[in-house]
Amino acid sequence: MKKKLFATLLAAALSLSLLSACGGGEEGPTVAVPNDTTNEARALLLLQDQGYITLKEGAGITATILDIEENPMNLQFNEVEAAQLPNVLSDVDYAVINSNYAIAAGLDPMTDALTLEGSSSAYSNILAVKQGNEDNGLVKALVAALSSQQVADYIAQQYGGSVVSVVDAPTDGYDATLDYAALAGQTISVAASPTPHAEILAVAKDILAQRDITLDIQEFSDYVVPNTVVEDGTLLANYFQHLPYLEDFNAENGTHLVSVAAIHVEPMGLYGGKQSTLDALKG
Repeated sequence: MKKKLFATLLAAALSLSLLSACGGGEEGPTVAVPNDTTNEARALLLLQDQGYITLKEGAGITATILDIEENPMNLQFNEVEAAQLPNVLSDVDYAVINSNYAIAAGLDPMTDALTLEGSSSAYSNILAVKQGNEDNGLVKALVAALSSQQVADYIAQQYGGSVVSVVDAPTDGYDATLDYAALAGQTISVAASPTPHAEILAVAKDILAQRDITLDIQEFSDYVVPNTVVEDGTLLANYFQHLPYLEDFNAENGTHLVSVAAIHVEPMGLYGGKQSTLDALKG
């Protein structure tokens, strides 16, 4: 009987502690966030920067909703696969969405997002390959094409600030150290998200075609398969993720993928679903 009473009291204490950490009282607005480790943390950090929650000290790029220390508005969090966030937007008050998925769903981050995170280079989208392929001539050719002024100009013109080039010194599209004649007739296979990655790669494809190199762009809608097909050698490279996600993926899956170039950044945004303004978050 004493053990049962102790267990009951312990459960009640834990529930009270959790309720206190989340704000307690009446349920607040619902907020959908990505359910993958690094992007969930990124979403929570955006909400913290806006003053809506406070995370535990030291909580960083692997933070989850369990790391929320203060939640004065008692926000109710729904963890959703990143690609599905635009689809659930109408069912929640707010959602924090990656710009690539927002754009693909017809949302304009610059006009539709209620607030955007800063363009932190920590979240630059990278070209990744399996460790050992960094000096492969085809990889270097793709890096040069993606790092070109043509690509930087396309990003600026096409996305108007919702996607931002992070290439410091754009090239003319080619690597002067490569023997392009020796690479002619070969194919570079690369996995990518449809928007904006495959669109940006289409510009690089035209650049490479001038040297008789074919760029085979294969589109994927998830965050797992593009890494596994590079790890097993099915494809040479991928372009869809930022470095914190890649490092977490390697740690979780025992893969050996590395970044060879940072190309652009997509600021994550807070979008209104049932709410059209931030008023519901102001208390």
